[in-house]
Amino acid sequence: MRAPHLQLVLRGFVLGAFAFLLRELEDVGEGLPFAFDEHGQKDGPALYEYRPLVRGFVDERSARLRGRDDALFALDELRREPAAAIFARAHAGPKPSEDEALFRTILLGLLISTAEACGGFDWDDTAFDRAYATLEQSLFGEHRTYRAVAPLVGLSVGTQIELVPGLRVRAFAEGELARHWPEAASLLPRDFGREADRYCVLELRANLGVGEEAPDVAAEIADAVSAIRLATAAPLAAGPVIFETLDGRPFGIRPVLPIAATQPPGETDRLDTFRGALAGELLLQLGRADADTALAEALDRWELSLFQNEPFRGEQLRGALAALLGETWPLRTPVLVETDAARREKLHTDLAALATRGETTAAAVDAVRRALVEGLRHRSRDELLRDLDRELLGVGRPGTLLRAS
Repeated sequence: MRAPHLQLVLRGFVLGAFAFLLRELEDVGEGLPFAFDEHGQKDGPALYEYRPLVRGFVDERSARLRGRDDALFALDELRREPAAAIFARAHAGPKPSEDEALFRTILLGLLISTAEACGGFDWDDTAFDRAYATLEQSLFGEHRTYRAVAPLVGLSVGTQIELVPGLRVRAFAEGELARHWPEAASLLPRDFGREADRYCVLELRANLGVGEEAPDVAAEIADAVSAIRLATAAPLAAGPVIFETLDGRPFGIRPVLPIAATQPPGETDRLDTFRGALAGELLLQLGRADADTALAEALDRWELSLFQNEPFRGEQLRGALAALLGETWPLRTPVLVETDAARREKLHTDLAALATRGETTAAAVDAVRRALVEGLRHRSRDELLRDLDRELLGVGRPGTLLRAS
């Protein structure tokens, strides 16, 4: 124990808060609200786990808890500890006052952790000691461990796949969210964890230095969804919310960006290691769109087309190819995505119909996705266009274009 004086003060606050909250329960005349976690089994009936909703009950009474003498005394002690201020800023962000950040992240956090371990407000020394040890380890640590999890639908996975360092697709572990958020089941997609295409999550992990802010997780998740959609053509969606923890403590629940949270129509697909590696490569290349407005427009139009019907889908697909490959896209696209002459000719016919607002075939729709994949994988879009035109003229070197989509 690095700070025994702090442990005594915080223990006094939590003990006093337990006594206060027990009296509140008696005044209400009811027990703590609770949630049931269902644990399905292949054989036999489902099992249910009882989880008291401690956090909401405590939050509703936080103002009165803060005004108690033991809370004021604990805050006074925490102000003398520099590590406490750093911890509170990291967990609460820059907006709250120093006292508000200290109270909510340290005092309320420790109170809730202890109460959840006790299953209510019946005191247990061991539960408090464990909760305090976890807090102290985080309080005096040299870095913060950030983790975010977003449910995925429309995709299955056979094994854990790392897209890029710190970002992976894996199977959902039953009960992993309920540990911090007993109400998590109501925030998950329908039938999540029960269907073959509804049991994966995107997990983002990062080690943050002292004072370093958490990543823009909503943007990171949205980019990952776009990359996997490009690599697989799966009707993928994330969310609707992202669950965040910092140093193993609840940090926040925030919404996924709408275009990533909406599931497009289509047949579900499986993410294998090959396409997982392709998705990771595309994810790294998506940043190029920040400096290439035409590439950004092509990507936006293609992703919007996933949610539209004719004639709006066709208009978006034409706009995507025009932005990516220019006005001669009906000729350039077959050369980019097909190697066989007969296949090129057939695809050119389909794309010519798309260009003249005729029938939008499945091959033409998929060609837009494949063209974007190759456009992102090529070292530069200008060089890609030059290579395509040289091949159209018959002067290009065979094998200069990437074809792995």
